[in-house]
Amino acid sequence: MYARRVDRHRRPADQQPAITAGNGRTFATFPAAVVVPLVDRAEQILLLESKRRPGFWEPVNGAVERGETLVDAALREVHEEAGPDVCVRPLGVAHATTFVYDARVDRMISVVYVMRYEGGQVLPGDDMRGSQVRWAGLREIDADALQLIPPLDHAWLRRRVIDISRLWDADSPDPLQAGI
Repeated sequence: MYARRVDRHRRPADQQPAITAGNGRTFATFPAAVVVPLVDRAEQILLLESKRRPGFWEPVNGAVERGETLVDAALREVHEEAGPDVCVRPLGVAHATTFVYDARVDRMISVVYVMRYEGGQVLPGDDMRGSQVRWAGLREIDADALQLIPPLDHAWLRRRVIDISRLWDADSPDPLQAGI
């Protein structure tokens, strides 16, 4: 059943965008996006009210732009959507998936990149300007029945985001990530 559902959305091989490396190996290319849950020390996730879907909440997110790494894109989106004064520490990837974005983009990679909120004023900008902001823990999200936009609408993924932040708290900070 699953294989048929996936096949229904596949482009013919000759229509899939690709790039060839210097050694001749060919790789498929996909548009990519980052979803960036910011987790504070109280294990709350920063949520912004969606401008496209009022009444729904979402973490920082956006497209990976040409020439950016995943971390570059995640940091840029944090500063654009949560504010230029927000300080964060990248922790790691919680989940990655591909999905159908629309009729023209039938394959898109989405990477959930967890970051620790270290401080700074949250002041929505870019396409989130004027959004309401709230911090919410797992219990509050479930108890208030907050309407979250995918992929954080999945309870298992929210738990994984918090678990990743706990793992980093249990260890000493990675010196390679200091000052990011």
